[in-house]
Amino acid sequence: MQRILVLPGDGIGPEIVNEALKVLDRVAELDGLELEIDEGLIGGAAYDAAGHPYPETTREMAREADAILLGAVGGPQYEALERPMRPERGLLGIRSDLGLFANLRPAILYPQLAAASTLRPEIVAGLDLLIVRELTGDIYFGQPRGIEEREGERVGFNTAIYSESEIERIARVGFEAAMQRGRRLCSVDKANVLEVSELWREVVVRVGRDYPEVELSHMYVDNAAMQLVRAPKQFDVMVTGNIFGDILSDEAAMLTGSIGMLPSASLNAEKAGLYEPIHGSAPDIAGQDKANPIATVLSVAMLLRHSLGHESAARRIEAAVGRVLDDGLRTADIVSEGCTQVGTAAMGDALVAALSTDNA
Repeated sequence: MQRILVLPGDGIGPEIVNEALKVLDRVAELDGLELEIDEGLIGGAAYDAAGHPYPETTREMAREADAILLGAVGGPQYEALERPMRPERGLLGIRSDLGLFANLRPAILYPQLAAASTLRPEIVAGLDLLIVRELTGDIYFGQPRGIEEREGERVGFNTAIYSESEIERIARVGFEAAMQRGRRLCSVDKANVLEVSELWREVVVRVGRDYPEVELSHMYVDNAAMQLVRAPKQFDVMVTGNIFGDILSDEAAMLTGSIGMLPSASLNAEKAGLYEPIHGSAPDIAGQDKANPIATVLSVAMLLRHSLGHESAARRIEAAVGRVLDDGLRTADIVSEGCTQVGTAAMGDALVAALSTDNA
């Protein structure tokens, strides 16, 4: 029996997770999977119920789970809270607690959605890249940090910091991913300005000697951001630090037509992981049956593949998404002329039905 912890979170989180669980239940039935599903609290929902964005009960369940499915965290009603109590601290807390250092963010353009991208179809058609983002270091976690008074005015400061071992382990994830794909790895840094990036590049080059089959290149982050818009298909796998990866992966998401289409996986050394859509909690549409659940459903596919080892079930889900898009069903964020707009629940039902026709 494999254990999955479900953390719906805030905003649209419960809605999209509900649809993803419908798909998971159906694929488990089709493939004869034995799964135990637990549910916990994180983010604003956890603060409301337990007074902390990452309560001890959730921490205990997370440590015992084989994989975690998360919806989204955050909302404007929590912005006045002290920083340690804000919903986002729950997300950072679980990443740190479980050692989830490797974030995998695929950016794949489904051919049915080429017209939904803001770039010309010939620029993005066939796009399939993977961003490997280091997740537990860099400026988000570095010390010292804070806001203090200096010479009569307030000064805010954060520390960008990486050790050789942290760089080496994420570099190896990037090289291993490249070995499974097109054997091209682009390491993104700012080595012309930042000492931490000088060390990053040095270590990545050293690790690259263990992977002679992989073509390694380097790019400054500002150029990488430009190149993602100019010619995104030049990239196969990109590996980068926490803050650069945060920004670049969201940019890559929009190349595919909608941030609502892209899943992510955050893995530790044992391959236990947390899986979530890369979009936020979208409080402006929460509870209105408007959210796109596909990114969460595809996160379930990544969960089955990377943490639970069920490749066939993962492929079933990915094929079902393609079938539903072929049928012209779209949520509001990806709808175009000639397609049928549906809500969150109807999209989930369609995906379940598409799974039901799959006898693979």
